[in-house]
Amino acid sequence: MTPAELSRTVLRSVRGAVEEQELSVPVPARIVVQPPPRPGCGDYASNVALQLARQAGRPAREVAEILRKRLIGSAGITRVEIAGPGFLNFTLGDGAQAALVREVLAQGDGYGDRSVRSARGVGAGDVAGPGSSPDREPGPDSGPDREPDPGPDRGPDPDPGPAPSARDVVVAEVLARIQAAAGVAAVGGGQVAPVATPPDLTALIARLGVDEARWVLLRPAAQDPVRVPERPVQRESNPRFRVQYAAARARALGRYAQELGFGSEPGDVGAPARGEAVGEGPSDGSVSAAQNLQTFHTLLATYPSAIETAARLRAPDRVVRHLEATADAFFRWHDACPPLPVGEQKPLAVHRARLALAEAGGTVLANGLRLLGISAPEHL
Repeated sequence: MTPAELSRTVLRSVRGAVEEQELSVPVPARIVVQPPPRPGCGDYASNVALQLARQAGRPAREVAEILRKRLIGSAGITRVEIAGPGFLNFTLGDGAQAALVREVLAQGDGYGDRSVRSARGVGAGDVAGPGSSPDREPGPDSGPDREPDPGPDRGPDPDPGPAPSARDVVVAEVLARIQAAAGVAAVGGGQVAPVATPPDLTALIARLGVDEARWVLLRPAAQDPVRVPERPVQRESNPRFRVQYAAARARALGRYAQELGFGSEPGDVGAPARGEAVGEGPSDGSVSAAQNLQTFHTLLATYPSAIETAARLRAPDRVVRHLEATADAFFRWHDACPPLPVGEQKPLAVHRARLALAEAGGTVLANGLRLLGISAPEHL
């Protein structure tokens, strides 16, 4: 079960409680589920009961209990618990993580991008280009030979104001893509007027290269200044390089596995085997490895919601930071649970499952980089 599926399941429980008059509240348009604030509280949590309590005129824990009873036994949900003032904590079934990986791989470059999925949809219709109208039939006054209508004379153009900066241009361009991916209506219909490349952007690209220049401009939050490095650093201390390296590493694993004669198959990725590196943490590495795995899965699952949040808040830096966290989680998990056989090991089901998870991570990283207009190279 993915976060989107869990959200729909909780929404159905609310709708059922309203229809059967257990609750007297308007049914919300959507239910937000997110990772719990600390380990040991299940896989996901929701504050829906607290949101509905005031409208229902009942204590939040009482509302939560009504929903808990309806959710117990739902497919993909192992346990539902009430925490604190009325939070619902969900523990998903053993197949939830494999189902998430399967969904990411099935959607490919459409995972987290509604514009790609819409373009692939059967019967979705053609995507109208800028200035076109899909509902209008071409007439005798249309076509390439027709002179454009200049429209009424409006006099001299108003003062356009100061020229946009490098940051303005790159953020506007990326934000339009993010909003299209999230299905969020953009200001001005989502069309970004063509703008000449500002001199400061040309200079920054000449100094840092396209990828580093865009990352430097997109990474800070809107209220923070841009910090330009002296030169791009091609090592893991550079967050942009680390994200690209993680995406390239995930793809390389697939090539190496093919050479060894096996492919990916979503399933149980297992715990670190004897002799495998486990990194920092308890002496046996089990708790640390489990937490790394959970964090990595959560970041993959919440990538679509990170895109939606970035679109809603007009904050491309949210995508940048989600990619950084995903790359870091990928390396922590990868180092503890190698996807490829070590030494004289033969490829096992666990290696196929780990390879599938690594490929899902690479898919998310590549999709995010593409939204930012930054390359996701096959080799690095």
